[in-house]
Amino acid sequence: MAREECKALLDALNKATACYHHLVLTVGGSADSQNLREELQKTRQKAQELAVATRTQLTAALRDRGLGAEERAEFERLWVAFSGCLDLLEADMRRALALGTAFPLHAPRRPLVRTGVAGDSAGVAARALSVRSLRHEAEGNFDVDDLRQLEREILQVSEMIQEMEMKVNVPRWTVQARQTAGAELLSSASVRVSSVGAVSVQERTGPCDPNKALAATVFSAVLLAAVALAVCVAKLS
Repeated sequence: MAREECKALLDALNKATACYHHLVLTVGGSADSQNLREELQKTRQKAQELAVATRTQLTAALRDRGLGAEERAEFERLWVAFSGCLDLLEADMRRALALGTAFPLHAPRRPLVRTGVAGDSAGVAARALSVRSLRHEAEGNFDVDDLRQLEREILQVSEMIQEMEMKVNVPRWTVQARQTAGAELLSSASVRVSSVGAVSVQERTGPCDPNKALAATVFSAVLLAAVALAVCVAKLS
């Protein structure tokens, strides 16, 4: 039961981290706005809440001395995945701080990054927060206060990573994966190939196209006429 809860929390954390990474890439570009900065704040706070909950569950499980070898190996794999997710979240938070500082919203200049991205990013943030829609309630000086808060949150995530390494000693190079690298990509590719093959077989075994049948008949008639004409010419000569 604890393992399933940890997997569910880790899946939610992966989704929130991926959505946050997508939003960070638009900071300073043509799609940047105050709404985007607010969505970034809510998404990273959601990711941090999930990270704290996941850390609590995994730490309690890995510090249990009565845990079996197979269960411990599975929790160690989840721990390594969780550690990598936190590293990515911290890196994106630092990137968001650097871009937010370089491209303030209320500065009298145009964005220096013309990414070509346009449109609303609220859908991405809503998926990260598991809500249907996202309400924007930020004030005019939101981005300035948020950068200060972001600096504090980066320190908190860094401290969380250090505390994890102190409480649970799971070297990443000792954890063995259950499948080879790229197995998911290979399996998805094989599924696509098999589906394409099934479609092609279905097309070949399907009913005959009348247009193709007519064209084949005309071609056969022309070929027979040409052969007959060639025989006649040979006899006359």
